[in-house]
Amino acid sequence: MNKTIKILGLIIFAGLFASCASSPSLQKYYIDNADNKNFISLDIPASVIDLKEYVSQEDRDALSTLKKLNILAFVKDDANTAEYKIEEQKVKAIIKDTKYQELISVKDKGVNIVLKYEGNESDATVDEFIIYAADKAQGFALVRVLGDKMEPGKMAKLMGKIKNVDSKEFKKLEGLFKNIKS
Repeated sequence: MNKTIKILGLIIFAGLFASCASSPSLQKYYIDNADNKNFISLDIPASVIDLKEYVSQEDRDALSTLKKLNILAFVKDDANTAEYKIEEQKVKAIIKDTKYQELISVKDKGVNIVLKYEGNESDATVDEFIIYAADKAQGFALVRVLGDKMEPGKMAKLMGKIKNVDSKEFKKLEGLFKNIKS
């Protein structure tokens, strides 16, 4: 009896260890690189989005399903080219996970953009959108749009109506894109 309990305990422990070590997650990747000097990391809560009074209740309901945005961008330069290649491969491996369904992939003039999602197919809602944008000359950005039962059509409509976002987080992001373009 004691031997059976010990064996069962070892099996459970091994199973837990294997599941924890099985594959890297985006969340862990963000945490591991938030303080890396080659990355810019931003966490933007949905509360910074200011909708004007004239938006519909449907738009407000769509916004209520959005929790936050996590943005992690690797800014490439001559000194970090080798690390860029390593990090790019890590990200590509993570987003190839079968739990992420691809919505669109675009490649044009050295820029690669992939939009994926994780959600519930039975009710056509999404809990997480992942946007990966890479430019071999400038770096890559990985954006997680986190929510709860987001409806893609309503979220696309809402994004077109966001009029006033006054936040230091968005100012940092705006600065990042200016740096990447120059």
